Amino acid sequence: MQDNQPSIGLLLIEVSRALKKCFEMNCRGTGMTRSQWQVLSILNRKEGITQGALADLMEVEPITVGRIVDRLEAAGMLERRPHPTDRRAWCLHLLPAAHPVLEALKDLAATTRAQLMAELSEDEHHAAVRLLTRMKENLAAALNDSGREQRTENGRG
Repeated sequence: MQDNQPSIGLLLIEVSRALKKCFEMNCRGTGMTRSQWQVLSILNRKEGITQGALADLMEVEPITVGRIVDRLEAAGMLERRPHPTDRRAWCLHLLPAAHPVLEALKDLAATTRAQLMAELSEDEHHAAVRLLTRMKENLAAALNDSGREQRTENGRG
């Protein structure tokens, strides 16, 4: 790597921030926040997830997810149902009112994706996806190795 090039880690962070800001800009006027869109999107893929698991996926505190869920529940887009085996936990389920909103989310995501990939060729797009996927796999392997090392050090390996 040349000294005048930005570090890959910093560049990934900056791209991620810009992508979030672009999505937020595209969401203006919808009456929903990026976090609310994110909750609906996750629930669409993981119907019945608990609030705690949702907080883990979003990398936020459970109280933050609770507030977002409160707003979406008040808007009639989702409901909390008792967990079948843990009476302290709530499972989250989409309601019919969420489905048209999810369709609008697809359009917003497509607009944002087009902004992200503007002026990239199809080959460049595929190469970027391939490289980012490999980087993600590398980090997942490093995290798994680290977890194994910690369990071994603690006598649980």
